[in-house]
Amino acid sequence: MGFWLILATIVLVLFLYYWLIENKNFFDKHEILYVKPVPFLGNMAPIIFRQTPMVENINNIYKLNKDAKYVGFFDFGCPVVMIRDVELAKNITVKYFDHFVNHRGFVDPEQEPLFGNNLFSLHDERWRSIRNLLSPAFTSSKMKGMFKLMSDCASTYADYFADQSREKPFEVSSKDAFTRYTNDVIGTCAFGIKVDSIRNRNNEFYVLGRKATNFEGIQSIKFFTVRSFPRLSNLLKIRLISRDVDVFFQNLVKETIAMRDEKGISRPDMIQLMMETRNNKEGEGPKLTIEEMTSQAFIFFFGGFDTSSTLMCFVAHQIADRADVQERLQREVDEAFDKHDGDPPYEAVANMVYLEAVINEALRMYPVAPFLDRVCNTEFELPPALPGKKPVMLKPGDNVWIPVYPIQRDPEFYPNPEVFDPDRFIKNGRSSANSANSLTFGQGPRMCIGNRFALLETKVLLVHLLRKCSLRPGKKMILPFRLSKTSFAMTAEGGFWMEFQRRDV
Repeated sequence: MGFWLILATIVLVLFLYYWLIENKNFFDKHEILYVKPVPFLGNMAPIIFRQTPMVENINNIYKLNKDAKYVGFFDFGCPVVMIRDVELAKNITVKYFDHFVNHRGFVDPEQEPLFGNNLFSLHDERWRSIRNLLSPAFTSSKMKGMFKLMSDCASTYADYFADQSREKPFEVSSKDAFTRYTNDVIGTCAFGIKVDSIRNRNNEFYVLGRKATNFEGIQSIKFFTVRSFPRLSNLLKIRLISRDVDVFFQNLVKETIAMRDEKGISRPDMIQLMMETRNNKEGEGPKLTIEEMTSQAFIFFFGGFDTSSTLMCFVAHQIADRADVQERLQREVDEAFDKHDGDPPYEAVANMVYLEAVINEALRMYPVAPFLDRVCNTEFELPPALPGKKPVMLKPGDNVWIPVYPIQRDPEFYPNPEVFDPDRFIKNGRSSANSANSLTFGQGPRMCIGNRFALLETKVLLVHLLRKCSLRPGKKMILPFRLSKTSFAMTAEGGFWMEFQRRDV
């Protein structure tokens, strides 16, 4: 065993060294300004050794030259062209999308079907067909149909925190609280099951969902290994999702479909759309197996469970930390409740101007996905990075990143970018269109399919919470606020801690 481990280590080191030296010529050959890499780790060493948060590392690379349309860096041994010019980024994601259809694949669908067969991981025509199939589940009309289900969940949580803070302020981990809420929303909106995770804290739906989306500690190391060295991961049979989680979701989808078939239940959600593919005739569109349905349902769960709750944490923290923002928001919320006899409808919540501006500003400052990645699949010529330089021809397989976090913190696009100012998203008393949302959730045909869902469930939760409670940073919250260096995902150092104080309304 020891001999084979040593041999595998030597082979890996030689492989990585060769790969790094060979790829290093990419930027030299094309005269692209790049950050000098560390052997084997490329430019990811500050993250691996917990010296810098992921987003700050990306930001440092972005600032390499403020006049360059793009710069280079190494994601471990993989050379990546970081696009700094927003028009060029738009060309890549929208105008010339056919040259950059796919994300970088790193999961073997045979070994990791939940990840490997989902919409985010799918490539080319298979991605197009599944995207077209699922898109109708996320239209505005479908969101309106899900609003009451979300509102019931949010009201349950607001009542709980109001009750707990009846005698004195009640402090909780807001990440824990909000993942429980998103868990319950997904349970009712996607699977048709009612879960109360704030009171029934150890229910299987929540516990296994949390396990599947936890990328801290050893899981973060696994993620980096699978993402950066997929062949080695396959050889060592490293899995991101444990077998019990895999089996749970397979059974959940099977049982949901069987129950709907047996009782003739039809719901306006993605499970229903996927069930209907069983009736497709040859040539009429994809016909999904149970395994494929489970994979699509899982990525919806994965995105909604973790990323949406992270967004809620950042928004709630900004509200709690700024009394003027909170007071103005509560006035808007109270007016909606008073105007609609204590039960504001979908239109009232969806059209709250200041609430939307607050969420947009939080998304600008703390985009949950700090970069967008694309892989070139057809030759594409980049314009010269700097005056006097030559154009660069990207080949199939070349990687590009669009750095969302740095662009949205760039004073060229957002004056005083470090200041939380929701009014930058309001013009003439109305919400103003801005690139923050489109970049935060992606851009072009490959943008996040569930962005409307995430925004609506966030709005609904905040409306009900702010009606019944006031928010304050918890005593365990590390202030001034700093981003964690120990987590691959963007989060607060020491976690998010919130204090709820009951309102008398």
